[in-house]
Amino acid sequence: MTVARDIMKTDLISVTPETEVIQAARLLLEHHINGVPVLDGDGNLVGILCQSDLVVQQKKVPVPSLFTFLDGFIATSSLRQMEKELRKIAAITVAEAMTPEPVTVGPETRIETVAELMVDNNFHTLPVVEDGRLIGIIGKEDILRTLLPGPRKQEQETEAK
Repeated sequence: MTVARDIMKTDLISVTPETEVIQAARLLLEHHINGVPVLDGDGNLVGILCQSDLVVQQKKVPVPSLFTFLDGFIATSSLRQMEKELRKIAAITVAEAMTPEPVTVGPETRIETVAELMVDNNFHTLPVVEDGRLIGIIGKEDILRTLLPGPRKQEQETEAK
């Protein structure tokens, strides 16, 4: 029987509620992950930030690629300049974008239960908590790996060396 402990990642990347959304987005993209736990100063899990949380935040502040001025069309500036302007317009932090009090699983939660939670609630990432402390994280990719013969075992053996 496979449980959360068997498939969770323990090399955790996390952010704080004060982290800027742009920095969090970079982390997600650089590490190719769908979500990241949000920890307070004492290391307590206070939320989770997923790619979908960031997409929703962008929807709230639509930025057109063109705008009209005196009956003419003017293109917005470079992406770097747009990033600076967005920061000035709205200093969005992880606290404003995250899902607070996320659903969690324990290390002995069966993989079937984890999969059910993900599918039924459209979760992409689930924190694994033991005795109130974050010990791991499970993404949909971790569930998918269990369908393949061998790769997870090879990966675990490589990590153990």
